[in-house]
Amino acid sequence: MDHKELAELLPAYIDQELGIADALAVERHLRGCSECQREYAEQNSVKSRLKKDAVYFNAPESLAMRINAALPQEAQRPSRSRDWNISRYWNINWFNAGAAMATLLAALWSVSLYVSLPTASEQLAEEVISSHARSLQVDHLSDVASSDRHTVKPWFNGKLDFSPPVVDLVAQGFALVGGRLDYVGNRPVAALVYLHAQHPINLYVWPSANKDRLPQQREGRGYHLVSWSADGMDYWAISDLASNELEGFAKLMLAALRK
Repeated sequence: MDHKELAELLPAYIDQELGIADALAVERHLRGCSECQREYAEQNSVKSRLKKDAVYFNAPESLAMRINAALPQEAQRPSRSRDWNISRYWNINWFNAGAAMATLLAALWSVSLYVSLPTASEQLAEEVISSHARSLQVDHLSDVASSDRHTVKPWFNGKLDFSPPVVDLVAQGFALVGGRLDYVGNRPVAALVYLHAQHPINLYVWPSANKDRLPQQREGRGYHLVSWSADGMDYWAISDLASNELEGFAKLMLAALRK
């Protein structure tokens, strides 16, 4: 895939509208092309800003007053019957009520739209889930397949701008089976792969300015996720393991990182 082909597919890839074959082709190109990685990051950032900072305009409350003021005044109209005056009075008041209702509905719509926008953490969780699902669909869990952390950790040298911590937890029942490069949160990240009772666990790692944070659980699309921050790194673990087992993995990992 060349730059022109990727440029045509990138918007659909960001919106998760590509088929699996095209999505994988885009991902393979992104892994080896820093220029396209920057383009992906810029377009994804624009999408996030549009969702977060979109400007919505409510009808001003003075709209009905300005329209009423623009209507012909009573003195300029030929005199009519009292019934006509009453009818006109009610028509104007129904118009005012309609204008007020329209303003209220516009305000409620704006508020509901704002509330329904996903948070940055929710967006990140969706990216992690999508990446995990793709790695399972095409059996691409590892770029480097090894149970030796002294093999997996050096493999990332020169491929990332940081060195991910790689922990061996085989004695606790979580065997390291490899690692790969991935792209989450608008940046390249390390994905470390563990196996527990034949259930794969993807552990995504990247540098962060966040303060240390204890593991927090969530779930989505049938998967369990646990995220935490420690020593300048963000960690996201995801698997179809039971939530308590994945939480146990996160606690073991955090304890090993603190040694």
